[in-house]
Amino acid sequence: MKIEKITNIMSGEKPLDNIVCDGGYASIFLNIGCIGDSLSSGEFESVKEDGSHTYDDYYEFSWGQFLARDTGVKVYNFSCGGMSCREYMRWFGNHIDAFNKDKRCQAYIIALGVNDLYNPSVMVPLGKIDDYENKKETMSRYYQEIIKTYKNIEPNAKFFLITMPREDEREEDDKIKQEYRKLIYQIADKFSNIYVIDLYQYAPKYDEEFKRKFYLNGHMNAAGYRFTAKIIESYIDYIVRQNFEDFTQVGFIGKEQYDPKLDKIANKTTNLLL
Repeated sequence: MKIEKITNIMSGEKPLDNIVCDGGYASIFLNIGCIGDSLSSGEFESVKEDGSHTYDDYYEFSWGQFLARDTGVKVYNFSCGGMSCREYMRWFGNHIDAFNKDKRCQAYIIALGVNDLYNPSVMVPLGKIDDYENKKETMSRYYQEIIKTYKNIEPNAKFFLITMPREDEREEDDKIKQEYRKLIYQIADKFSNIYVIDLYQYAPKYDEEFKRKFYLNGHMNAAGYRFTAKIIESYIDYIVRQNFEDFTQVGFIGKEQYDPKLDKIANKTTNLLL
């Protein structure tokens, strides 16, 4: 066996060309925190006889827990149906004890923003990259506050930020997702140890055929969350294989032996807005 077959990216390989079956190199982390809304919480949507809808979070069906079972990694669901970036920082993070140093993680996956941009009860403007410093009431500000808060808990943790996938939607909504994606890349380039899981660019389109297989009413079904786990862990596997030198000290994250001077991270190769 040639080591290149294990360590190198295949010529022309894109992030989801190689779907792993065992979590791949996503399994190098001791623990992972999943920060998100209903789609990170295994939420199922049911319809009663009177036509009303109910929404319940079944965390054991979340893509984070599928990932945990694939990799053997301890995964925390720091998530809730209907969650937004602002509400996460205003009360939810403390409410679920997500900022407890005893729960600090070696990696965090952030999948927030849908409710900030589409849910009228918690909506705020998308905002700009400097809104964190200017303390503006925007998604950008609170998204960055989430990152900064977790970086204060574990300065050397790795972060993976997820963009929204494409759907059969109005041109106006697609433009919102493109602007969101652009902001996510800007945030990734602003901080260290951050990578983008770009579902908008590389995941299959969540069209009618996709939703017929993987959705139940307006949210994913069990197979949909299973599919999402395979996508996310395969994308992380790709990122690690593309940037092995960035991950040499994963075993020391959270320990005094970690040496920041050995990091070679500049986010140069992964965070290219394609």
